[in-house]
Amino acid sequence: MMTKSEIRSTYKSLRRNLTPDRIDQMSLEIANRVLHLDIWDGEFYHVFLSIEEQMEINTDYILSVLSGKDKNIVISKSDFKTREMTHYLLTDGTLIKKNKWNIPEPVNGIAIDSKQIDVIFIPLLAFDNSGHRVGYGKGFYDKFLAECHPDTKKIGLSFFKSIELIEDVNASDMSLDLCITPEQTYIF
Repeated sequence: MMTKSEIRSTYKSLRRNLTPDRIDQMSLEIANRVLHLDIWDGEFYHVFLSIEEQMEINTDYILSVLSGKDKNIVISKSDFKTREMTHYLLTDGTLIKKNKWNIPEPVNGIAIDSKQIDVIFIPLLAFDNSGHRVGYGKGFYDKFLAECHPDTKKIGLSFFKSIELIEDVNASDMSLDLCITPEQTYIF
């Protein structure tokens, strides 16, 4: 068992040891697993745009899958003062720019309400056997997920397999329904 702080430190270090080629290969394997999920009856699919500097999963492959299935893709912009996210439809005209934390975000676009979103692909550092997750610790996704419709599918994306237990889960922490790694799809 580890605390969130210990997990963040450990998994950031594990990510730093991944090569760009390995990240790309594992990202493709994760996207291929997405294709086999029973999630395709929805209309709005939220996906994060990868922060390369954090060595995150390359979501370009998932964006291609969603585009190929003619799904409405939703991306977010973060407000670091309120710790809230606003969501926008990704279109050909959406201008994307990195903020001061190197997070690629929409500059403009068509606003989408959280309750409209059917499926959310969630960035994370680690997750446990119960579907609890550890992110960067700012709480953006917990707030966002709490605003969504109860039937919204919450899908984590991870380079690494689950850990047994996250020691310090809070009541406000939102769990996953599924988590996809290059080797396995976990269902909670």
